[in-house]
Amino acid sequence: MVIEPKPSWVQIPSITAAEMAEVDRVMVEDLGISLLQMMENAGRSLAQLAIEVFNPQKVLILSGTGGNGGGGLVAARHLANRGVGVEVVLTNPDALAPVSRHQFEILSKMNVAISDVPNPSDLIIDAVIGYSLKGDPSGRAEHLIDWANSSYLPILSLDNPSGLDVSSGVESRSTIKATATMTLALPKSGLVNSKFTGTLFLADISVPRKAYEALGILAPSIFAKNQIVELATSGGNFYITQSARKKNSLPIPTGQSKILPSDN
Repeated sequence: MVIEPKPSWVQIPSITAAEMAEVDRVMVEDLGISLLQMMENAGRSLAQLAIEVFNPQKVLILSGTGGNGGGGLVAARHLANRGVGVEVVLTNPDALAPVSRHQFEILSKMNVAISDVPNPSDLIIDAVIGYSLKGDPSGRAEHLIDWANSSYLPILSLDNPSGLDVSSGVESRSTIKATATMTLALPKSGLVNSKFTGTLFLADISVPRKAYEALGILAPSIFAKNQIVELATSGGNFYITQSARKKNSLPIPTGQSKILPSDN
C-alpha cells in the first residue's frame, strides 16, 4: 500500500553511506567538530528516545567496535544516569576504536554492568554495525544480531538496523529487525520503505549546513523545533511527519509484534 504524503509533511533529502562518510570528514577536518562530540549527541538522543518511546526499566545494549558502538555506549551512560538499569555486551572489547574505548572506560568506572552473554531485558539497543558495513556480519556480531531477532524483545537501532546496507537497502545474511530506528543527521537512502527499520526517527548530531553544502545537498532546518523528529516514507522519499508521540505511549510486551502502530 502506498502512503500518500500529507500537506503538513516536510520532504527532506536522503544520503548514502559514502556521502555520510564525507560529511563526517568535513565536520572533523574542515570544521573542527570531533567524533567525540558527534557520538555524544547521538548517544544522548538515543537514550532520550528509548525512555520516551519504550519506558524501559532495564536496557540491554549490544555494541560494536566502531562509532556506532560508541554511540550505544554513550546511551548506556545517559540511561544509567537517569536511573535505568543497563547491561552492555560488546562484540569485541579488544578491538574498540579509540573514541569508543574512551566511552567504554567511562562505563567501567561507573560500574555499569558489562556482560559476555546477552540477557533478556525490556529493550534491546542495537549499536552493533553502522553505515560502514562491508559484507555480511560474522562472528560475534552475527551471533548477537541473530540472538536479538530470536528474543522477540523490542529493538531500537542506532542509525540503521545492523546488517542492512544503508545505501542500497539490501539485507545481509543476519540483519536486525528493529521495532524502531533512530537514524542520524539525514536519513540514509537504503532505509526508505525498508521492512527492517520499524518506526523511523531522525536525530540531530549538530551537522552544520556548510557540511551538506560541500556535497551539494540542500537540507532544510530539520531540527528547528526538536532534536528528534519522526519520519515517514512515501514514493521513495522521506518526510518529517510533524507529529510527536506521547511520552511512554508505545510499550511493547515481550513476545508481541515489533511493528509500532501508526498515527499518521
